[in-house]
Amino acid sequence: MYKNMTAVPELPQLDYNEWWGPNESQSDSISTAVIPYRIVFSEAMIVDLQYRMEEYRKFVKPKTFTDAGWTYGVNSEAFAAFFADWVFRYKFIERERFLNKFDHFKTNIQGLDIHFMHVKPKVEKNVKVLPLLLLHGWPGSVREFYNAFPLLTTVRPGCDFVFEVIAPSLPGFGFSDATTRQGLSATKIAVILRNLMKRLGHDQFYVQGGDFGHIIGSSMATLFPKEVIGFHTNLPYVKSSLSVLVWILGGLWPSLVEKEFTDRLYPVNDKVEFFLEESGYFHMHSTKPDTLGIALHESPAGLAAYILEKFVLATTKEGKYKQDGGIEGVFSNEDLLDNIMMYWVPGTITTSMRLYKEMAVNSKLEAAINLIPTDVPTWSLRLKHEIFFTPEFILRWKYPNLLGTTTLEEGGHFAAFEKPVIFSDDIFKAVKQFQEFHKTR
Repeated sequence: MYKNMTAVPELPQLDYNEWWGPNESQSDSISTAVIPYRIVFSEAMIVDLQYRMEEYRKFVKPKTFTDAGWTYGVNSEAFAAFFADWVFRYKFIERERFLNKFDHFKTNIQGLDIHFMHVKPKVEKNVKVLPLLLLHGWPGSVREFYNAFPLLTTVRPGCDFVFEVIAPSLPGFGFSDATTRQGLSATKIAVILRNLMKRLGHDQFYVQGGDFGHIIGSSMATLFPKEVIGFHTNLPYVKSSLSVLVWILGGLWPSLVEKEFTDRLYPVNDKVEFFLEESGYFHMHSTKPDTLGIALHESPAGLAAYILEKFVLATTKEGKYKQDGGIEGVFSNEDLLDNIMMYWVPGTITTSMRLYKEMAVNSKLEAAINLIPTDVPTWSLRLKHEIFFTPEFILRWKYPNLLGTTTLEEGGHFAAFEKPVIFSDDIFKAVKQFQEFHKTR
């Protein structure tokens, strides 16, 4: 049993040019050009959306029980105010202009048109410009990074470098193509995004990820340790049977874990109850995403409610007991609506949820990649209300060159969106350590 839990699998042999396009095989006519792209809120889309909103408002909605907060799901009164902002106060043309304030592009990688943002700094020649790949998750989007872009591309005291940021929409998310065939799990996406970086001329680069971005970024570090020269994660965790066993045993012997953070892991019963109550969406996505997708694709109210409830869950665990969900003052409604538009406009909610299904179907591949240690220098950012908490000694099983960890008493799951200054500062701090690490090698 111990051998099964600690055995290190062989690195899987992958086809780094695997075709995911709509045709059965690669076409010689596929362009490798990088083409400027612009997000468009068309008049037809706006009219259709407003019609659907008006249809929703004709129905009588059942009200949430008094003092129930968000414990039954979306709070009807809080959501009514949020939805009213979308209906009456969201300025579509202004927001379209805002979303296009940074440069957007598309390029075809392995048959899929991948959308990405490319934000370059304007610096003096004596300042090094380092390529940084930023990876979002679900139900986030590249919108999470907008307030971090200027911070990451601006020179700061004590650093002789700045970042050139590449932030792609994951395949099937936002404005990136979805595949028409099964099998595109996180490890396969890692290959696509590595090929994107090569297309942009970066043979070596840094990676930052949270949520699915952590899983994909970790896979990139495992598969391409000579290309990924530093990995920063704001969802640091290791998925293995042994880590679960240590967590359970830690309930009896807390000295097994970091003593000052035992409240983030224990009591075990409370944590298990929380995950059982809040993980229903995960099971649905992992089994029947297309069924749920039909409802969310057709209804702006349904889509907004579903995504908003996940932000409540991931911002603070106590938020569901509050009328406002604990997100008032953390995110503006306008920012959250921008993120929802990144799903509504291209119609990608169904294809984004399919990633959970692909992870379940391809669990053997994903488990093998997760159990293979990577020598890539790594840094972890642990925010107070993150969904998972993993002790450093467990993280080192997967990341033996974990150079440091920043552990905070604030913040939640969407680090870049919620805490862009802290997020950006931590990336600079991590990369300085990565550079020192490479000097000794």
